[in-house]
Amino acid sequence: MSNHLYDTLAAAHAGNTAPFIQRTGASDLSFDGFLAMAARLAHVLTENGLTPGDRVVVQAPKSVEMVALYIATIQAGGVFLPLNTAYTRDEVAYFVGDAEPKVIVCDPGSAAAMAGLAGQVGATLLTLGTDGSGTLTGGLAERPATFDTVQRDPGDLAALLYTSGTTGRSKGAMLTHDNLLSNARTLTSHWRITEGDVLIHALPIFHTHGLFVALNTSLIAGARVHFMPAFDLDAILAALPKATLLMGVPTFYTRLLADPRLTRERAANMRLFISGSAPLLAETHLAFTRRTGHHILERYGMTETNMITSNPYDGERRAGTVGQPLPGVEVRLTNPETGDPVAQAEVGMIEVRGPNVFKGYWRMPEKTAAELRDNGFFITGDLGQVSGDGYLSIVGRAKDLIITGGYNVYPKEIEDVLNDIAGVAESAVFGIPHADFGEAIIAAVVPEKGARPDPETLSHVVADKLARFKHPRRYEIVDALPRNTMGKVQKNVLRDRYAGA
Repeated sequence: MSNHLYDTLAAAHAGNTAPFIQRTGASDLSFDGFLAMAARLAHVLTENGLTPGDRVVVQAPKSVEMVALYIATIQAGGVFLPLNTAYTRDEVAYFVGDAEPKVIVCDPGSAAAMAGLAGQVGATLLTLGTDGSGTLTGGLAERPATFDTVQRDPGDLAALLYTSGTTGRSKGAMLTHDNLLSNARTLTSHWRITEGDVLIHALPIFHTHGLFVALNTSLIAGARVHFMPAFDLDAILAALPKATLLMGVPTFYTRLLADPRLTRERAANMRLFISGSAPLLAETHLAFTRRTGHHILERYGMTETNMITSNPYDGERRAGTVGQPLPGVEVRLTNPETGDPVAQAEVGMIEVRGPNVFKGYWRMPEKTAAELRDNGFFITGDLGQVSGDGYLSIVGRAKDLIITGGYNVYPKEIEDVLNDIAGVAESAVFGIPHADFGEAIIAAVVPEKGARPDPETLSHVVADKLARFKHPRRYEIVDALPRNTMGKVQKNVLRDRYAGA
């Protein structure tokens, strides 16, 4: 049977004994061996009631088995829903309640806490640890190494990824088989990824960059993946001489630059360094070129659209820009108020249309209608400017989105937690430039009359409620928040005030 995404990513490698995944301290896993692992996991999923269209929620440590679980879900006709491992139980409760999965996979240490959530939606709870052990993989070798692939069409859902909203309520972006496959094919061609490449994979695999960009392109091209549990400076420096590709976030490059072992000689075998998920400072781009001779290729994408633009493989990789629209992808800039196109070189709302654009928000038709136009253009919420020769620069975000360390953070979610704390009258959360993380989160807090909130106490409360990447790096106690004549908080004033502090 035809399965649009699985057939291209995986089935094409049947019988391919070439190495696919390379792990420190373990033998290489061939493409064929990887397919067998995925097939066995597909049997586990169907044994636990998975039917076509059912969701599989995964909040587990990065492992090869988790990558195979993604492919197994697709082969069995399910919808893959990975969650950030930093999310708290309260945050996960919302995702589980909204998605109503058939199967939940979590770290063994979280099983007791997750059991209640699984019971509430009638899901089967399985576990998967860092070393690949758990109830998901127990007895895996006893399952058949082949699986009758479930038919899925290009427009069927393949993944559901949650992205925060300014109202604090997360939205599930519905990504189809063709959304993922069309974008992966384009990137593989545009970045000239081939079976001769070796990718250093140190990204997490619970979001678009590490999962769909890095791994889907590697599978299509037949490239080898040097699979690392997380960013490890020593491991990456050791791997560079035998690798050809690195996909990372700006933090990767600032940390590499801080180490004198990063030299032109060490990077001589590398073909391409790619950066995304957060703005790459122009000075980082230029410093990396001076040190290594390589020009980092910066690109732009988001959960709802996969990748939108990319600096060229051949031609100028312009610092401070995210390049030009990818083949088959249309980008336009519009007036945020009217929706009309803006004049050349003017700042406007970035809108995108193409086969990469998602199907809509899960069970949110009103939100889908508000952000996905009838003509197929998606309103990104980002403000941009295009040069005369077509290079796009991101100049701001209309919805005050903060991108820190590659993660999207919306201020209101943090403000809601702070405003519930005794002694806090109101708060405003905003981002300021940070060389390592792209942006640092700052919270300005106004005390209630007679109160004096302690920043350490505020920090402890936030730590209990929200994932670590959402924690403000600094709390500023202020008498009042700056407002305009209409009473709206002027976060631009706050950003300017604390940017150099």
